[in-house]
Formats: sequence, structure tokens, C-alpha cells
Amino acid sequence: MAARAPVPRAAGSPPPLVLADGTVEALKWLALVSMTGDHVNGFLLGGTWPALFAAGRLALPLFAVVLAYNLARPEAAARGLHRRALARLVLAGALASPPYLALGGACVGWWPLNAMFLLALVTLVALRWEGSDGRPAQAVALLLVGGVLVEYCWAGAALGVAVWRYCRRPTWLAAVAVLAAGAGLCWINGNLWAFAALPLLAAATRLDLPVPRWRWVFYAYYPLHLAALWLIQRGLGANGAGF
Repeated sequence: MAARAPVPRAAGSPPPLVLADGTVEALKWLALVSMTGDHVNGFLLGGTWPALFAAGRLALPLFAVVLAYNLARPEAAARGLHRRALARLVLAGALASPPYLALGGACVGWWPLNAMFLLALVTLVALRWEGSDGRPAQAVALLLVGGVLVEYCWAGAALGVAVWRYCRRPTWLAAVAVLAAGAGLCWINGNLWAFAALPLLAAATRLDLPVPRWRWVFYAYYPLHLAALWLIQRGLGANGAGF
């Protein structure tokens, strides 16, 4: 059965995003597959497979939607979901940093921080925005400062926050913010493939997929798959190009 919308639809507002719980998990698995293919292409194949690169542009938008949708659930704040997700994302990001840097994922030194820290930033902004003493201005300041430090910069972080705001309260302003952040992500990617997540998401709202939730798989998989790719890269003597 489809999960209920985080908030009811107000008159004149765009439709809320409503996804079945199993479908949310399916989107997460699709993002994992696209991310893995992108990393294999970038770190082991020298970026020589354009199809894998294109498919990889779906990973961040889909991860952002899954995280934002779960953070926007009505019971999320009361259950402490934001703080738990933040701790797990930071831990996964820290564990992933050594293989990420060894693979050549950073551009200069340690910068930018890997995608787990980007998702952690989105979570922190959401927590600061709507916490018990929520302060939106401070949340936006966190987004502006933190966006400099993570992969996909402000565009990637803003996309997650904009989707979260839309899920919390669907408005045309939030919809425009999602599209603007998506456009920024396309500019960073150098192509329009990130927008391919939109028809996938539209189709997902019509599906009720019986996919069970595996709570820790995502957090464990990210550092483990980077470590595996590093070991393979060393074994093959490959010089993978960063993504």
C-alpha cells in the first residue's frame, strides 16, 4: 500500500509526492546500481563507457529523493530519524574517505568530501530547519558553507534540501527550487542526464513494489564497494579517472 503523503495538498499547490515504502527501497537499489556502474567506469575503465557515465548521473538525484522523502515523513523528527541518519552518514563517509582518496576521487587534497557527507549536509540542514528551535536562516547558512566542501557542491546539496522542502510542503516555489538545483547539477555533470530521474520518479508514484528494507546495507555498501574497487584497481594496475 502506498505510504501517505507527508502533508495534505493545499488548494492551488502542486501534487504531493506519494511513494510506496517498497518503491522507495527500489529507488535506493536503482541508485546503488547506477552509482556502482559509474564508479567502475570511472575508477577501473578510465571513463570509456559513456552509457555507464550517463546512468551514473541518476544516482545522486535518486539518493536525494529517497533521503528527502524519508526525512519529510510526519513522524521522522519525533522518532529522531534526522540525528540517526546524520550519525550513520558521517560514519559511512569517514570510513569511505581512505579508499575514496586512494582511488583519486578528490580533486585537490581531501576536497571535495565524498557523497555521504553531501547527504549528511542535507540531513543537518533539515534538522536545523525544523528542529525544536528551528532556524531556517541558520539552515540556509549551513547549506551555503557546507556546499563548498562536498561533491557536487551547492547544486547537489540544494537538490536534496529542495526535494525535502517539497515533500514537507508542496509549493510551486519548492518545485522551481528542485528544477533549479537539478539544472545546476546538469551543469556540473556536463549533460542533462540528471533530469532523467524525473520520469523515473513519476513512474515510481504509480508503483507499489514489494521490496523489503535493509536498514544498514546502504551505509555499509558505500565504503565497502570503494575499498573493493581500490583493491581491484591496485591488482590491475589501473589508473581510474575520478567521477
